[in-house]
Amino acid sequence: MTKPYLEPHQSRIHPPNDFANRLGDAIEVAYAAGIHDLDGLVAHLNRSGPAPADADVWTTDRFVELMAELGQ
Repeated sequence: MTKPYLEPHQSRIHPPNDFANRLGDAIEVAYAAGIHDLDGLVAHLNRSGPAPADADVWTTDRFVELMAELGQ
């Protein structure tokens, strides 16, 4: 049994959708490759995907906005 204060998804109000899962996987791959800065992460996402749902390419502003949306 997991203690309530150790629940990693305690602020989640709904399960992630397919896009959020693919984005999370891509971010993990970037981090594992040693990419730890925002510009590098955005460049990685533009090379490997997934593309943002509402645009052809990622920008740092769009990435930050989406992270805020997904965090709600």
